[in-house]
Amino acid sequence: MTVRIWGGRTPDTKADAYLDYLNATGVKNLRATPGNRGVYVLRSIEHGVAEFLVVSLWESLDVIRAFAGDPIDRAVYYPEDDAFLLEREPRVRHYEALVAP
Repeated sequence: MTVRIWGGRTPDTKADAYLDYLNATGVKNLRATPGNRGVYVLRSIEHGVAEFLVVSLWESLDVIRAFAGDPIDRAVYYPEDDAFLLEREPRVRHYEALVAP
């Protein structure tokens, strides 16, 4: 199994609205991609900034490619992301899951 991790930051005043938007776009599309095994959205709010981590689980790099295209380490963004995000993180990280439930 491969784990894909993306991070983004919003002002804390937009954190709840961004979570709603994220669920309606990225999370929805991740879950709809065949080969996706789950999605976690993590959030930490400190000093006026909400940091989000989206952790998605995948059967293989090939199924990630079906979601992200090439190169697979390029972040996927949606039309309204710039209304929320403080900056765009251009890359995501991939990890091989060595121990999992």
